[in-house]
Amino acid sequence: MIRIAAVGDIHLGEDCRGLLRPAFDTLGECADMLLLAGDLTRHGTVAEAEVVAAEVANLAVPVVAVLGNHDYHSNREAEVTAVLSEVGVTVLEGDGTVLDIRGTNVGIAGTKGFGGGYAGRSAGEFGEPVMREFVRYTRRLAASLRRALDTLAEEGSAVRIALTHFSPVPDTLAGEPPEIYPFLGSYLLAEAVDEGGADLAVHGHAHRGVEHGMTAGGVRVRNVAQPVIGRAFAVYHLQTPQTSLTPRTP
Repeated sequence: MIRIAAVGDIHLGEDCRGLLRPAFDTLGECADMLLLAGDLTRHGTVAEAEVVAAEVANLAVPVVAVLGNHDYHSNREAEVTAVLSEVGVTVLEGDGTVLDIRGTNVGIAGTKGFGGGYAGRSAGEFGEPVMREFVRYTRRLAASLRRALDTLAEEGSAVRIALTHFSPVPDTLAGEPPEIYPFLGSYLLAEAVDEGGADLAVHGHAHRGVEHGMTAGGVRVRNVAQPVIGRAFAVYHLQTPQTSLTPRTP
């Protein structure tokens, strides 16, 4: 049984020191890892990243993260990544990492992802250069997620998790205004999740969405944005080799 703790959209500012640390200190009792699904800061500053780093430094479980759009806002995402890496957080963008969980290789592939919309209502790679680049950016990030999942499979990961900030499916957006769905995620991420053989997809970003969703290929999707899960983190139990997923309140 693999126990996956996850949360996104914690949006920590300089006034949030110690806010989540008491809850995170309990992770060793209930989880095997902590996944951070982006928007860890409010404005993507180094000072805010240092607050996040202090919250997750020296935890009892490994921490794997992707960044979100807020973490890119100040154009200092490389420095934000470096601050988190210094305290042992593995920050993914188009790559993967493998954790040894009691003898089981658990692979995590990650990317921020981007928008564009969903099947039948998505942006196309046509028209003005800025629109074409919008779609190409999403396509590049989705392709990097697929490659990372493929690499994890080739390396023998028994369990593979896709970690993104933007949503791969519209299911978990229910409650958000339909007009902004194209800015909350893309079906291209779901295609990467399905084609890459992920066992679970975890994302954030949709504050007014819902927790549970599924890709067309039957991969379970969980929106772990903190306003959605309503707590410091959610924990999911994932059995191997079959996938059986149940949430548990920490």
